[in-house]
Amino acid sequence: MTDELTPLHPAHRTALMIEGAFVAVPLLVAGIVFEIIGVLPTGVLIVPAVLVALWALGWAPRRRYRHKGFTLGKDRLRVVKGWLFHRDTVVPFGRVQHIDVIRGPVERMLGLSTLVLHTAGSHNSSVSLPGLMDSDAQAMREMIRGHITRETDLG
Repeated sequence: MTDELTPLHPAHRTALMIEGAFVAVPLLVAGIVFEIIGVLPTGVLIVPAVLVALWALGWAPRRRYRHKGFTLGKDRLRVVKGWLFHRDTVVPFGRVQHIDVIRGPVERMLGLSTLVLHTAGSHNSSVSLPGLMDSDAQAMREMIRGHITRETDLG
């Protein structure tokens, strides 16, 4: 597909960095503790811990953010994500069963939401689109709901 992708809100990159901190901080603490205890030679644990922390807090969130986007059409939503394992999913609104807007604690703190479309079928029966401003996610939900209602009324 050649549709131009809409990028996610820049605050989503911050959310990804905060998620990375949940991995990096315990790893760094463990590395520091083992360095202080002196169980292994100096640097054997702390150097890899620092490298993983830098990856989890810096490189990975930026790369993940750059490889996500969406296109909202009049009758479908296209969600693209992944840089190592690329996924390009198109959800026709006619297949949508119900729609959720989810906000975890980090998302709430940043004013973000995740739009989740649940479709008929078992394989890929739900498609999530994280990194939307809450107002945008709510508006998208209502637009899609309106399209589903119109289709139901016509059918």
